[in-house]
Amino acid sequence: MTELKDWLNSINFTKENLIEDPSTIKDYAPYVINRCLSGNIDSILFANEMNKYSFLDKDMQYSFYLNSLRKKKRFSPWLRKDKVTDLEIIKQYYGYSNEKASNALKILTPEQINFIKQRLETGGLT
Repeated sequence: MTELKDWLNSINFTKENLIEDPSTIKDYAPYVINRCLSGNIDSILFANEMNKYSFLDKDMQYSFYLNSLRKKKRFSPWLRKDKVTDLEIIKQYYGYSNEKASNALKILTPEQINFIKQRLETGGLT
């Protein structure tokens, strides 16, 4: 079984074709490979092209990357959405949606947020 790191190392660094056995292509995950390569400035346009042509066979997508990208060590961490603290408190206090509450958090001061927390505190055992 060929792992994700093997596919990425093959595309980015070793340039060794892993599709000598036709059964190995079933392990290729186009979405994940596109996601990994879209984090680098020099490969983002190639990843965008593969997103446009996602209907192509897996071996064609792999060959495109293998033969188009220059040999380079690439590493990019997964992009994650930031965890917003106090969003639920603002939503509960004002009755806002997620979007309105995140906009309100941008303009509220820490003192105002603490005041809201105190107002919503019901007491008792938790």
